[in-house]
Amino acid sequence: VQLVESGGGLVQAGGSRRLSCAASGSIFSINAMGWYRQAPGKQRELVAQITSGGNTNYADSVKGRFTISRDAAKNTVDLQMNSLKPEDTAVYYCNVDSYWGNYWGQGTQVTVSL
Repeated sequence: VQLVESGGGLVQAGGSRRLSCAASGSIFSINAMGWYRQAPGKQRELVAQITSGGNTNYADSVKGRFTISRDAAKNTVDLQMNSLKPEDTAVYYCNVDSYWGNYWGQGTQVTVSL
């Protein structure tokens, strides 16, 4: 199983960025796909998650600004990030939770400048 993220980079505060994650390999029985982030000196935290049934869950800090979406047929999950703030700066990780295991991408850096 391989998760490949894309879309990270440098963006000004107030701007937008879209992260994408493509899962490949033998992935079956996916419970949920999501995005986590880890800022320097902080623990990894959940940003947004979408279940196989389409239910979504967001961190309070991103509600109303970020939107997660999934293409189940393609095993992809995207994170649309709007109104970005400097405190959103972190390495963002794609995650797949399945019956057979929990998988992580390598991470993509998002840096929000003033």
